[in-house]
Amino acid sequence: MKSEKTNQTKGQGNAPYPVGENIPMSSPDITNLEREAVAKVMQTPRLSMGPEVAAFEKAVSRYVGVEHAIAVSSGTAGLHLAVRALGITDGDWVITTPFSFVASTNVLLYERAVPVFVDVDPETGNINTDLMAEAAADLIAGGKKASRWLPLKGAEPSGRLRALLPVDVFGQPADYDPVQAISDEHNLRVIEDSCEALGAQYKGRQTGTLGDIGVFAFYPNKQITTAEGAMVVTDRVDAADLIRALRNQGRAPGDKWLDHTHLGYNYRLDEMSAALGRVQMSRLDELLEKRERVAAWYQARLAEMPGVELLQISPSTSRMSWFVYVVRLDEGIDRKRVTEQLDAQGVPTRPYFTPIHLQRYMTDRFGYKPGDYPVTEDLSRRSLALPFSGTLSEAQVERVCDCLVQALKS
Repeated sequence: MKSEKTNQTKGQGNAPYPVGENIPMSSPDITNLEREAVAKVMQTPRLSMGPEVAAFEKAVSRYVGVEHAIAVSSGTAGLHLAVRALGITDGDWVITTPFSFVASTNVLLYERAVPVFVDVDPETGNINTDLMAEAAADLIAGGKKASRWLPLKGAEPSGRLRALLPVDVFGQPADYDPVQAISDEHNLRVIEDSCEALGAQYKGRQTGTLGDIGVFAFYPNKQITTAEGAMVVTDRVDAADLIRALRNQGRAPGDKWLDHTHLGYNYRLDEMSAALGRVQMSRLDELLEKRERVAAWYQARLAEMPGVELLQISPSTSRMSWFVYVVRLDEGIDRKRVTEQLDAQGVPTRPYFTPIHLQRYMTDRFGYKPGDYPVTEDLSRRSLALPFSGTLSEAQVERVCDCLVQALKS
């Protein structure tokens, strides 16, 4: 492969990466449009909670088709505010997934609620809705039936099931028809963690809109970026009003300066980040298409590669919003050795995810142990994220795949 090939994608706005150099794990797609918007804010006296935040919120609400979009400082902040807004508190049970970034569980612990894990679908990595339905029925029934789903310690048997918190893993929507059926049957709230899935569609419906409250996040490796930052979306006016107050130190509409109705937080998004996000939203379809193209390049090269299994796209996913590109290595392949050989060739990789239930603070607090959620643990052992962003060139993807082939053979 000739080293003079580069990723000079038209309109990309990033410096090209020579094929012979290290490939970035991820890279935001930033153009002069974003740079100019941020610079323009810097020329004004309004750097927080101004017109750019309002415009960014309006852009997201229009795109996904909801009444309310509230910009906040991070995906974790957005999920925490969703938990607060739905009144989830001490000892409440929330069914969720152990195969996710830790924030989806941490926000429950912030409010002293108890995450009740169920295992995931081995094909998609999303929460297994059959297990969710079984767990919900048993938890509602209480007694011995409930106890089989609760952790060994740290959960009072007198708790009550309040909500479901599915995660749209890797940019693929969870199976929301069964989730909604479980919610309807047991009068449960649904928090949709779409932090990895802006622009994804479930049976033609936008992610983030399939529960009571949805959250998108905009870290630099996401579909759009504000560096940090996130957006909470909902059609519930009561939740939206409370979330707006809580993000701004609990200041409710009508409160005077320095008066605060609620115990709140500083979860505000600044104007520079919002300006960046507003422009990124205007390019969202372009950005998603670029990521789809890179994913397709990977698919074409890896579909028949021995030792590698690709993520399955569910028939209910009418649009995948690629967050990362993850493969699964066959049993018996030493993932650590593969990653070390790739790293030596300038190809970074990441394991996705460490199971939440096996994080140190979770085993200490709840008594979880290896083997509790075998599908999650299997996916965690075998999954490997390859370099991925819309700025990658086809030559770079080819190089990653060539290096992976060599690492698997050696």
